[in-house]
Amino acid sequence: MLSALRAMPHRLVVRLQRGVPRWVDAAVVTIVSAVLIWVFAAATLFYYPQVHQPAKADAIVVLAGAASERLPVGRELSYQGYAEELVLSTTDTPGNRITDMHCDYISSPTVTCFLPEPLTTRGEARAVARLAADNGWDNLIVVTSRYHLLRAETNISQCTTAALTMVPSDPELSAGQWLGRFVEETGGLAAAVLRPACASRI
Repeated sequence: MLSALRAMPHRLVVRLQRGVPRWVDAAVVTIVSAVLIWVFAAATLFYYPQVHQPAKADAIVVLAGAASERLPVGRELSYQGYAEELVLSTTDTPGNRITDMHCDYISSPTVTCFLPEPLTTRGEARAVARLAADNGWDNLIVVTSRYHLLRAETNISQCTTAALTMVPSDPELSAGQWLGRFVEETGGLAAAVLRPACASRI
């Protein structure tokens, strides 16, 4: 009896293998291959994005979200003299609390805070473009999380002719969280390409 029970899983697998059409095997192989290709491409684009060395600019722009990692990078670049103007995106959301508090309680002639409309990367791109045009900024350093660099650069470059230097902040994420970011950024980047943030650049 025990030997028969032990043999059942093997017999079941053999029967399933015999009953599975070849097209199903081919479909599974195709799907797995596509997923692996996407993971490799996403890692290249969002985990190892092209990173620019900062250079002298007219303003340093810190995008909203993950403020605890992004704001220190922007402030350090400001302290190092890469630009006199520090531009902060505010959203009044939990993830941006440190930046929002900085804008609410610290007054400085060299700090500009703006509220994007809508509260998205697309809204930030439009707001940054308006600020650049109003102030005559031709060169911008943009700080955001590493996974967000490409989408942010794509959106902002759709709205302004100012030269962009993208500088990353490095988040501490688990493998699962990185995978979630890959999914989110893939969708966001596709939307940016298919539906530009701005019809024309300022």
